[in-house]
Order: sequence, then C-alpha cells, then structure tokens
Amino acid sequence: MKIICIGRNYAKHAAELNNPIPQEPVVFLKPDTAILLKKHPFFIPEHSNEVHHEIEVVVKINRLGKHIEPRFAHKYYDEIGLGIDFTARDVQAKCKEKGLPWEKAKAFDGSAAVSRFFKLKDLKKPISNIDFHLDINGKTVQKGNTKNMLFPVDELIAHVSKYFTLKTGDLIFTGTPAGVGQVHRDDLLELYLEGERIFYFNVK
Repeated sequence: MKIICIGRNYAKHAAELNNPIPQEPVVFLKPDTAILLKKHPFFIPEHSNEVHHEIEVVVKINRLGKHIEPRFAHKYYDEIGLGIDFTARDVQAKCKEKGLPWEKAKAFDGSAAVSRFFKLKDLKKPISNIDFHLDINGKTVQKGNTKNMLFPVDELIAHVSKYFTLKTGDLIFTGTPAGVGQVHRDDLLELYLEGERIFYFNVK
C-alpha cells in the first residue's frame, strides 16, 4: 500500500507558505509506517520542534491502474475519508534550504492520520464539492472544499498514474487548504466531513 501525497493543491495554502502556484501537481510519498494506528494519539517526534497539521481529503484507490486518462479516473475510486498530513515544518525548511527531499519532515512514523472511509454514493455529493474542516480544542482552524483544488481528483489520479502503478488500497492525500499551524501536546484534533465529526485524536 502506497501513500501518495499532493502538495500545494490549494492556492491560499501555497500563498500562506510563500510558495509559488505549481504548474503541475507536487507529488511526494509516505511509507505505510506513517499511518497513525487506530485509537492511538499522535506523538510529536523528537527530531522536530514545530509540527504542523494539514487536513486533507483522502481518496482510496479500488483497482489496479496505470496511465489512466482523466475521463476514466472516476472508475478507480468510490470511497473518501479525511487525513492529517503532519509536517515537521522546521525540518522541511532545512531540507528545502539544502535542496534535499522532504521525507524526514513528511514521512516519519505516525505522520499520516487517516479516518474511516465513506462511499461517495452515500455522501450524495460529487467529489468536486466536498466540505471538510479541522477543529483543535473546539476551534475551527482549517476549512476547505474540494472545488477549490488547483488540480481536481481525477486530474491527480491521471497525473500520478503516469509515474506509479496504482494498486487497490493505495491512498492519495489530495492537498490541504489554508490555515495550517503548529500542534502542541494535549491538543484535541477533530476532523469533520460534511459537518459530521468522523475522526478525532489527541497529541502527546
């Protein structure tokens, strides 16, 4: 199982980090060991003093695919969930300064918190119009809708499948809206999909 992540897919998020708007999807990977175990808290890693939350819609791939055309991409998923792409921002900054990959900042153990998944047909809304938000300690800190993606889900699947064969169970983190920020010990993170709380956990 692969965890494929998309960076800078919401213009306001790119702007808040002073990043340019990408001309094509920014792609990076996390290993399966990045998945936060169910009912476990997120532990801030020792190698960082500034871990940020990034809430994202997560798409689960349901069949094998390679070189998928955008018009057929919808056939390769029927479930979505929410996730947090935890980012060691201080580590990432150092990697960027040296022109190094981001894995130490993005792919550490527990850096991918993932909710349960929901059938799109049950949500009764298209993938292109999904509301989601993140509350920390009862306050909304990030709020997004998939209609604001720079690269919609079907385009992401087409792009990614040029480089990686997609397999059943692969996850695609589709990018985060503006509002990212640091998490602290004892924070309570609550993830909402279409106004319903579907996932929560603590930070330790």
